[in-house]
Amino acid sequence: MRRFQQIDIAEPSVDDAICIVEGLRPSYEKFHSVKYAAGVVEFAVRSAAKHIRDRFLPDKAIDLIDEAGAYRETHPLTTQKRQTVDRRLLTDILARVCKIDAEALKEQSNDALRTLESDIKKEIFGQDEAVARVVEAVQMSKAGLADDTKPMASLLFVGPTGVGKTEVARVLSERMGMKLVRFDMSEYAEKHAVAKLIGSPAGYVGYEDGGLLTAAVRKTPNCVLLFDEIEKAHPDIFNIFLQMMDYAALTDNHGERADFRNAVIIMTSNAGAQYASRASIGFTGSVSRGDAMLTTVKKTFKPEFINRLTDIVVFHDMSRQMASLILDKKLAQLQAKLSAKNVTLHLSTEARELLLTKGFTPEYGARELDRVIGSMLKPLLMREILFGKLKKSGDAVVDVKDGALRLA
Repeated sequence: MRRFQQIDIAEPSVDDAICIVEGLRPSYEKFHSVKYAAGVVEFAVRSAAKHIRDRFLPDKAIDLIDEAGAYRETHPLTTQKRQTVDRRLLTDILARVCKIDAEALKEQSNDALRTLESDIKKEIFGQDEAVARVVEAVQMSKAGLADDTKPMASLLFVGPTGVGKTEVARVLSERMGMKLVRFDMSEYAEKHAVAKLIGSPAGYVGYEDGGLLTAAVRKTPNCVLLFDEIEKAHPDIFNIFLQMMDYAALTDNHGERADFRNAVIIMTSNAGAQYASRASIGFTGSVSRGDAMLTTVKKTFKPEFINRLTDIVVFHDMSRQMASLILDKKLAQLQAKLSAKNVTLHLSTEARELLLTKGFTPEYGARELDRVIGSMLKPLLMREILFGKLKKSGDAVVDVKDGALRLA
Protein backbone atom coordinates (compact mmCIF):
# COMPACT_ATOMS: atom_id res chain seq x y z
CA MET A 1 0.00 0.00 0.00
CA ARG A 2 2.92 2.35 0.53
CA ARG A 3 3.32 2.63 -3.25
CA PHE A 4 -0.18 4.07 -3.59
CA GLN A 5 -0.96 7.73 -3.03
CA GLN A 6 -4.37 8.71 -1.64
CA ILE A 7 -6.29 11.28 -3.67
CA ASP A 8 -9.30 12.86 -1.95
CA ILE A 9 -12.14 13.86 -4.25
CA ALA A 10 -14.34 16.53 -2.69
CA GLU A 11 -18.04 16.89 -3.35
CA PRO A 12 -18.60 19.27 -6.29
CA SER A 13 -20.43 22.55 -5.79
CA VAL A 14 -24.07 22.87 -6.80
CA ASP A 15 -23.15 24.74 -10.00
CA ASP A 16 -20.55 22.12 -10.93
CA ALA A 17 -23.03 19.34 -10.19
CA ILE A 18 -25.59 20.98 -12.50
CA CYS A 19 -23.02 20.91 -15.34
CA ILE A 20 -22.20 17.26 -14.61
CA VAL A 21 -25.83 16.13 -14.59
CA GLU A 22 -26.63 18.23 -17.68
CA GLY A 23 -23.88 16.31 -19.45
CA LEU A 24 -25.57 13.04 -18.48
CA ARG A 25 -29.04 14.20 -19.52
CA PRO A 26 -28.92 12.84 -23.14
CA SER A 27 -27.89 9.40 -21.90
CA TYR A 28 -30.81 9.15 -19.48
CA GLU A 29 -33.26 10.57 -22.04
CA LYS A 30 -32.19 7.88 -24.50
CA PHE A 31 -32.20 5.09 -21.90
CA HIS A 32 -35.69 5.86 -20.56
CA SER A 33 -37.12 7.16 -23.87
CA VAL A 34 -38.18 10.41 -22.19
CA LYS A 35 -37.42 14.10 -22.40
CA TYR A 36 -36.46 16.17 -19.37
CA ALA A 37 -38.22 19.53 -19.40
CA ALA A 38 -36.21 22.75 -19.29
CA GLY A 39 -34.94 23.53 -15.82
CA VAL A 40 -35.60 20.04 -14.45
CA VAL A 41 -31.93 19.12 -14.07
CA GLU A 42 -31.11 22.31 -12.17
CA PHE A 43 -34.20 21.81 -10.01
CA ALA A 44 -33.14 18.21 -9.28
CA VAL A 45 -29.63 19.23 -8.22
CA ARG A 46 -30.71 22.14 -6.02
CA SER A 47 -33.52 20.13 -4.42
CA ALA A 48 -31.23 17.18 -3.74
CA ALA A 49 -28.64 19.49 -2.17
CA LYS A 50 -31.27 21.01 0.10
CA HIS A 51 -33.35 18.01 1.13
CA ILE A 52 -31.13 14.90 0.87
CA ARG A 53 -28.46 15.30 3.52
CA ASP A 54 -27.01 11.82 3.93
CA ARG A 55 -25.57 11.51 0.40
CA PHE A 56 -23.44 13.59 -1.93
CA LEU A 57 -23.65 15.43 -5.23
CA PRO A 58 -23.87 14.57 -8.06
CA ASP A 59 -24.90 11.04 -7.04
CA LYS A 60 -28.12 12.00 -5.24
CA ALA A 61 -29.26 14.28 -8.09
CA ILE A 62 -28.50 11.62 -10.70
CA ASP A 63 -30.61 9.14 -8.75
CA LEU A 64 -33.52 11.60 -8.75
CA ILE A 65 -33.56 12.14 -12.51
CA ASP A 66 -32.98 8.41 -13.09
CA GLU A 67 -35.91 7.41 -10.86
CA ALA A 68 -38.13 10.10 -12.39
CA GLY A 69 -37.27 8.92 -15.89
CA ALA A 70 -37.95 5.29 -14.96
CA TYR A 71 -41.31 6.22 -13.45
CA ARG A 72 -42.40 8.18 -16.53
CA GLU A 73 -41.26 5.34 -18.80
CA THR A 74 -43.36 2.80 -16.90
CA HIS A 75 -46.28 5.21 -16.29
CA PRO A 76 -46.61 7.06 -19.60
CA LEU A 77 -49.02 9.93 -20.12
CA THR A 78 -51.38 9.02 -22.96
CA THR A 79 -51.65 12.67 -24.01
CA GLN A 80 -47.95 12.90 -24.86
CA LYS A 81 -46.23 11.34 -27.84
CA ARG A 82 -42.80 11.84 -26.29
CA GLN A 83 -42.99 11.36 -22.54
CA THR A 84 -41.76 14.35 -20.52
CA VAL A 85 -40.32 14.50 -17.02
CA ASP A 86 -41.34 17.80 -15.45
CA ARG A 87 -40.85 19.49 -12.08
CA ARG A 88 -44.13 18.16 -10.75
CA LEU A 89 -43.05 14.54 -11.22
CA LEU A 90 -39.60 15.24 -9.79
CA THR A 91 -41.23 16.84 -6.73
CA ASP A 92 -43.33 13.72 -6.17
CA ILE A 93 -40.23 11.52 -6.43
CA LEU A 94 -38.33 13.77 -4.01
CA ALA A 95 -41.26 13.68 -1.59
CA ARG A 96 -41.14 9.88 -1.50
CA VAL A 97 -37.37 9.84 -1.01
CA CYS A 98 -37.45 12.45 1.78
CA LYS A 99 -40.73 11.25 3.32
CA ILE A 100 -42.29 14.71 3.21
CA ASP A 101 -45.58 15.97 1.81
CA ALA A 102 -45.14 16.87 -1.87
CA GLU A 103 -47.14 20.06 -1.39
CA ALA A 104 -44.56 21.27 1.11
CA LEU A 105 -41.84 21.01 -1.55
CA LYS A 106 -43.63 22.95 -4.26
CA GLU A 107 -42.97 26.62 -4.89
CA GLN A 108 -46.59 27.33 -4.06
CA SER A 109 -45.86 26.18 -0.49
CA ASN A 110 -45.23 29.86 0.31
CA ASP A 111 -49.00 30.20 0.22
CA ALA A 112 -49.23 27.52 2.89
CA LEU A 113 -46.59 29.34 4.95
CA ARG A 114 -48.55 32.56 4.62
CA THR A 115 -51.63 30.94 6.18
CA LEU A 116 -49.72 28.68 8.59
CA GLU A 117 -50.44 30.84 11.63
CA SER A 118 -54.17 31.14 10.97
CA ASP A 119 -54.39 27.42 10.14
CA ILE A 120 -52.84 26.45 13.48
CA LYS A 121 -55.02 28.91 15.40
CA LYS A 122 -58.10 27.17 14.00
CA GLU A 123 -57.11 24.11 16.05
CA ILE A 124 -55.24 25.68 18.99
CA PHE A 125 -57.32 28.06 21.08
CA GLY A 126 -56.18 30.85 23.38
CA GLN A 127 -52.44 30.57 22.65
CA ASP A 128 -52.20 33.13 19.85
CA GLU A 129 -48.92 34.67 21.04
CA ALA A 130 -47.24 31.27 21.36
CA VAL A 131 -48.45 30.14 17.93
CA ALA A 132 -47.23 33.40 16.35
CA ARG A 133 -43.72 32.93 17.75
CA VAL A 134 -43.52 29.32 16.59
CA VAL A 135 -44.64 30.23 13.07
CA GLU A 136 -42.22 33.16 12.93
CA ALA A 137 -39.29 30.86 13.76
CA VAL A 138 -40.29 28.42 11.00
CA GLN A 139 -40.89 31.17 8.43
CA MET A 140 -37.50 32.70 9.25
CA SER A 141 -35.84 29.40 8.36
CA LYS A 142 -37.90 28.95 5.20
CA ALA A 143 -36.95 32.47 4.09
CA GLY A 144 -33.27 31.51 4.33
CA LEU A 145 -32.52 34.06 7.05
CA ALA A 146 -31.68 31.50 9.74
CA ASP A 147 -28.32 29.75 10.11
CA ASP A 148 -28.42 26.91 7.56
CA THR A 149 -25.83 24.93 9.53
CA LYS A 150 -28.31 24.47 12.39
CA PRO A 151 -31.77 22.85 12.62
CA MET A 152 -34.66 24.79 11.09
CA ALA A 153 -35.67 25.82 14.61
CA SER A 154 -34.92 24.75 18.18
CA LEU A 155 -37.85 25.70 20.39
CA LEU A 156 -38.60 25.20 24.08
CA PHE A 157 -42.30 25.18 24.96
CA VAL A 158 -42.99 26.00 28.62
CA GLY A 159 -46.30 26.21 30.43
CA PRO A 160 -48.79 24.33 32.61
CA THR A 161 -49.99 20.86 31.67
CA GLY A 162 -52.94 20.51 29.35
CA VAL A 163 -52.65 23.89 27.60
CA GLY A 164 -51.67 22.69 24.11
CA LYS A 165 -47.87 22.42 23.96
CA THR A 166 -47.81 18.94 22.44
CA GLU A 167 -50.85 19.71 20.29
CA VAL A 168 -49.08 22.68 18.67
CA ALA A 169 -46.21 20.38 17.66
CA ARG A 170 -48.68 17.89 16.18
CA VAL A 171 -50.63 20.49 14.21
CA LEU A 172 -47.41 22.16 13.00
CA SER A 173 -46.12 18.86 11.62
CA GLU A 174 -49.42 18.22 9.84
CA ARG A 175 -49.61 21.68 8.29
CA MET A 176 -45.99 21.54 7.11
CA GLY A 177 -46.35 18.02 5.73
CA MET A 178 -43.62 16.70 8.01
CA LYS A 179 -43.66 13.58 10.16
CA LEU A 180 -43.90 14.04 13.93
CA VAL A 181 -41.28 11.98 15.79
CA ARG A 182 -41.96 12.00 19.54
CA PHE A 183 -39.72 10.97 22.43
CA ASP A 184 -41.10 10.75 25.97
CA MET A 185 -38.28 12.04 28.15
CA SER A 186 -39.58 10.26 31.25
CA GLU A 187 -38.20 7.09 29.63
CA TYR A 188 -34.68 8.57 29.82
CA ALA A 189 -34.56 9.40 33.52
CA GLU A 190 -31.71 6.93 34.16
CA LYS A 191 -28.15 7.59 33.04
CA HIS A 192 -27.87 4.34 31.07
CA ALA A 193 -31.11 5.07 29.17
CA VAL A 194 -29.61 8.16 27.54
CA ALA A 195 -27.36 5.93 25.41
CA LYS A 196 -30.44 4.55 23.65
CA LEU A 197 -30.75 7.79 21.67
CA ILE A 198 -27.40 7.37 19.88
CA GLY A 199 -26.80 3.67 20.59
CA SER A 200 -25.07 1.67 23.29
CA PRO A 201 -21.26 1.41 23.29
CA ALA A 202 -19.60 -1.70 21.85
CA GLY A 203 -19.90 -4.66 24.18
CA TYR A 204 -23.12 -3.46 25.81
CA VAL A 205 -26.64 -4.75 25.32
CA GLY A 206 -28.34 -3.02 22.39
CA TYR A 207 -25.15 -2.18 20.48
CA GLU A 208 -26.46 -3.88 17.34
CA ASP A 209 -29.69 -1.87 17.40
CA GLY A 210 -28.11 1.54 16.89
CA GLY A 211 -29.57 4.79 18.23
CA LEU A 212 -33.31 5.46 18.34
CA LEU A 213 -32.92 9.19 17.66
CA THR A 214 -30.22 8.95 15.01
CA ALA A 215 -32.04 6.12 13.21
CA ALA A 216 -35.31 8.06 13.19
CA VAL A 217 -33.69 11.18 11.71
CA ARG A 218 -31.74 9.25 9.07
CA LYS A 219 -34.98 7.54 8.04
CA THR A 220 -37.04 10.77 8.07
CA PRO A 221 -34.68 13.78 7.95
CA ASN A 222 -37.55 16.20 7.26
CA CYS A 223 -39.47 15.96 10.51
CA VAL A 224 -40.72 17.68 13.63
CA LEU A 225 -38.80 16.23 16.59
CA LEU A 226 -40.75 16.43 19.84
CA PHE A 227 -39.01 15.82 23.18
CA ASP A 228 -41.80 15.78 25.76
CA GLU A 229 -41.15 16.97 29.34
CA ILE A 230 -37.38 17.27 29.11
CA GLU A 231 -37.00 18.18 32.80
CA LYS A 232 -37.71 14.50 33.58
CA ALA A 233 -34.69 13.27 31.61
CA HIS A 234 -31.25 12.59 33.08
CA PRO A 235 -28.95 15.66 32.90
CA ASP A 236 -26.54 13.81 30.59
CA ILE A 237 -29.12 14.03 27.81
CA PHE A 238 -28.41 17.75 27.45
CA ASN A 239 -24.96 16.93 26.07
CA ILE A 240 -26.75 15.30 23.15
CA PHE A 241 -29.14 18.23 22.81
CA LEU A 242 -26.27 20.73 22.72
CA GLN A 243 -24.55 18.95 19.85
CA MET A 244 -27.84 18.50 18.02
CA MET A 245 -28.79 22.18 18.28
CA ASP A 246 -25.31 23.61 17.68
CA TYR A 247 -24.03 21.45 14.82
CA ALA A 248 -27.28 19.89 13.55
CA ALA A 249 -25.62 16.49 13.62
CA LEU A 250 -25.18 13.41 15.79
CA THR A 251 -23.00 10.36 15.22
CA ASP A 252 -24.32 7.03 16.48
CA ASN A 253 -22.41 4.12 18.00
CA HIS A 254 -21.68 2.70 14.53
CA GLY A 255 -20.12 5.94 13.31
CA GLU A 256 -23.07 6.83 11.07
CA ARG A 257 -24.05 10.49 10.98
CA ALA A 258 -27.58 11.86 11.32
CA ASP A 259 -28.29 15.33 9.91
CA PHE A 260 -30.80 17.59 11.68
CA ARG A 261 -30.71 20.61 9.34
CA ASN A 262 -34.17 19.83 7.95
CA ALA A 263 -35.71 19.12 11.36
CA VAL A 264 -37.77 21.36 13.62
CA ILE A 265 -36.77 20.54 17.21
CA ILE A 266 -39.42 21.14 19.87
CA MET A 267 -38.90 20.46 23.57
CA THR A 268 -41.67 20.83 26.14
CA SER A 269 -41.36 21.50 29.85
CA ASN A 270 -43.62 22.22 32.81
CA ALA A 271 -40.78 24.02 34.61
CA GLY A 272 -42.02 27.25 36.15
CA ALA A 273 -45.67 26.40 35.55
CA GLN A 274 -46.43 26.71 39.26
CA TYR A 275 -45.71 30.44 39.01
CA ALA A 276 -48.54 30.90 36.53
CA SER A 277 -51.06 30.39 39.33
CA ARG A 278 -49.20 32.76 41.68
CA ALA A 279 -49.12 35.73 39.32
CA SER A 280 -51.06 37.87 41.77
CA ILE A 281 -48.23 37.65 44.31
CA GLY A 282 -45.72 40.19 43.11
CA PHE A 283 -46.73 39.92 39.45
CA THR A 284 -49.68 41.29 37.54
CA GLY A 285 -50.97 40.46 34.09
CA SER A 286 -50.17 37.63 31.69
CA VAL A 287 -46.88 39.20 30.55
CA SER A 288 -45.49 39.26 34.10
CA ARG A 289 -46.71 35.72 34.64
CA GLY A 290 -44.78 34.67 31.55
CA ASP A 291 -41.69 36.51 32.79
CA ALA A 292 -41.90 34.61 36.07
CA MET A 293 -41.99 31.32 34.18
CA LEU A 294 -39.03 32.36 32.03
CA THR A 295 -37.03 33.22 35.14
CA THR A 296 -37.65 29.75 36.55
CA VAL A 297 -36.79 28.10 33.23
CA LYS A 298 -33.45 29.91 33.13
CA LYS A 299 -32.71 28.66 36.65
CA THR A 300 -33.71 25.09 35.75
CA PHE A 301 -31.63 24.71 32.58
CA LYS A 302 -27.98 25.57 32.00
CA PRO A 303 -27.06 28.79 30.14
CA GLU A 304 -25.34 26.90 27.31
CA PHE A 305 -28.63 25.08 26.63
CA ILE A 306 -30.74 28.25 26.80
CA ASN A 307 -28.35 30.13 24.49
CA ARG A 308 -28.67 27.53 21.73
CA LEU A 309 -32.46 27.76 21.56
CA THR A 310 -34.11 29.69 18.74
CA ASP A 311 -36.84 30.80 21.13
CA ILE A 312 -38.54 29.99 24.44
CA VAL A 313 -42.29 29.94 23.84
CA VAL A 314 -44.53 30.51 26.86
CA PHE A 315 -47.99 28.92 26.95
CA HIS A 316 -50.42 30.59 29.32
CA ASP A 317 -53.01 29.12 31.66
CA MET A 318 -56.09 27.47 30.22
CA SER A 319 -59.28 29.48 30.81
CA ARG A 320 -62.78 28.04 30.92
CA GLN A 321 -63.56 29.86 27.68
CA MET A 322 -60.60 28.17 25.96
CA ALA A 323 -61.69 24.80 27.36
CA SER A 324 -65.19 25.42 25.98
CA LEU A 325 -63.77 25.90 22.48
CA ILE A 326 -61.73 22.70 22.83
CA LEU A 327 -64.85 20.82 23.94
CA ASP A 328 -66.67 22.03 20.81
CA LYS A 329 -63.76 20.76 18.70
CA LYS A 330 -63.80 17.33 20.34
CA LEU A 331 -67.58 17.05 20.01
CA ALA A 332 -67.26 17.93 16.32
CA GLN A 333 -64.70 15.12 15.94
CA LEU A 334 -67.12 12.73 17.65
CA GLN A 335 -69.94 13.88 15.37
CA ALA A 336 -67.77 13.14 12.33
CA LYS A 337 -67.49 9.52 13.49
CA LEU A 338 -71.21 9.30 14.22
CA SER A 339 -72.07 10.70 10.78
CA ALA A 340 -70.60 7.57 9.21
CA LYS A 341 -73.39 5.66 10.99
CA ASN A 342 -76.05 8.27 10.10
CA VAL A 343 -76.32 9.34 13.73
CA THR A 344 -76.68 13.00 14.72
CA LEU A 345 -75.62 14.12 18.19
CA HIS A 346 -77.62 16.76 20.07
CA LEU A 347 -76.39 17.95 23.49
CA SER A 348 -78.51 20.09 25.76
CA THR A 349 -76.91 23.13 27.38
CA GLU A 350 -76.92 21.31 30.72
CA ALA A 351 -75.20 18.24 29.22
CA ARG A 352 -72.52 20.35 27.62
CA GLU A 353 -71.90 22.26 30.86
CA LEU A 354 -71.61 18.99 32.78
CA LEU A 355 -68.93 17.71 30.39
CA LEU A 356 -67.07 21.01 30.65
CA THR A 357 -67.24 21.07 34.46
CA LYS A 358 -66.00 17.49 34.78
CA GLY A 359 -63.35 17.81 32.05
CA PHE A 360 -61.70 21.13 32.89
CA THR A 361 -59.71 22.22 35.92
CA PRO A 362 -57.30 25.17 36.21
CA GLU A 363 -54.53 22.80 37.37
CA TYR A 364 -54.75 20.26 34.52
CA GLY A 365 -56.27 22.36 31.73
CA ALA A 366 -58.44 20.50 29.23
CA ARG A 367 -56.47 17.25 29.40
CA GLU A 368 -59.37 15.48 31.14
CA LEU A 369 -61.91 16.28 28.41
CA ASP A 370 -61.06 13.18 26.38
CA ARG A 371 -61.39 10.97 29.44
CA VAL A 372 -64.71 12.53 30.46
CA ILE A 373 -66.18 12.21 26.97
CA GLY A 374 -64.93 8.63 26.84
CA SER A 375 -66.37 7.66 30.23
CA MET A 376 -69.60 9.66 30.35
CA LEU A 377 -70.83 10.23 26.79
CA LYS A 378 -69.46 7.50 24.53
CA PRO A 379 -70.80 4.53 26.58
CA LEU A 380 -74.35 5.88 26.18
CA LEU A 381 -73.92 6.15 22.43
CA MET A 382 -72.16 2.79 22.17
CA ARG A 383 -75.04 0.86 23.75
CA GLU A 384 -77.67 2.53 21.57
CA ILE A 385 -75.62 2.09 18.38
CA LEU A 386 -75.03 -1.61 19.04
CA PHE A 387 -78.30 -2.67 20.63
CA GLY A 388 -80.77 0.22 20.69
CA LYS A 389 -82.61 2.77 18.62
CA LEU A 390 -79.46 4.10 16.92
CA LYS A 391 -78.58 0.72 15.42
CA LYS A 392 -79.37 1.90 11.89
CA SER A 393 -79.55 5.69 12.22
CA GLY A 394 -81.22 8.41 14.22
CA ASP A 395 -80.81 11.42 16.50
CA ALA A 396 -78.96 11.04 19.80
CA VAL A 397 -80.40 13.64 22.18
CA VAL A 398 -78.33 13.87 25.37
CA ASP A 399 -79.57 15.62 28.52
CA VAL A 400 -78.81 15.59 32.26
CA LYS A 401 -80.83 13.66 34.82
CA ASP A 402 -79.87 13.17 38.48
CA GLY A 403 -76.44 14.66 37.80
CA ALA A 404 -75.59 12.22 34.99
CA LEU A 405 -75.88 12.18 31.21
CA ARG A 406 -78.94 10.42 29.82
CA LEU A 407 -80.31 9.81 26.34
CA ALA A 408 -83.72 11.44 25.93
